[in-house]
Amino acid sequence: MSSYPQQPQQTQPYAAQTGEPPLWAPYYGAPIGAAVKRFFKKYTAFSGRASRSEYWWVALVLGVVGFVLQILTGILGAAGSTTTSSGTVPGPGAVVGLILIVVFYLAILIPSIALLVRRLHDGNFSGWIVLIGLIPGLGGIALFIFALLPSNPAGQRFDQPTA
Repeated sequence: MSSYPQQPQQTQPYAAQTGEPPLWAPYYGAPIGAAVKRFFKKYTAFSGRASRSEYWWVALVLGVVGFVLQILTGILGAAGSTTTSSGTVPGPGAVVGLILIVVFYLAILIPSIALLVRRLHDGNFSGWIVLIGLIPGLGGIALFIFALLPSNPAGQRFDQPTA
């Protein structure tokens, strides 16, 4: 028997105990579930800020979902595929997978850009820097580096507190 007092079991969700910040504020140290939930709640919000944890957890989840959809498309396309002298023709199931991929990427396009703009705001950069991504090759690398940068307290100028 231990002489240390027993610690109470955690019965409340993480956010309820720590007091999750309001949606207009960044959630530093956000767990994966809270980050994804906030991503969908702030679907088209280009104002405000997003912490690194909010941004990268969502990037991980969206990347995994996209990867799974591509694997599914490959599996569906392999069923009923034919081999010809000019190559392999995927089966009819590939069309279903491609439709799912297109719908998924169209559904997350605007919210992903909004999240990136909020992440840029947290580093005290203008959201218009997202247009650097239109530069082939180097633009994506530059945005990746901007998303990696730590938060800057001066980024509070982008906050718009709501009651």
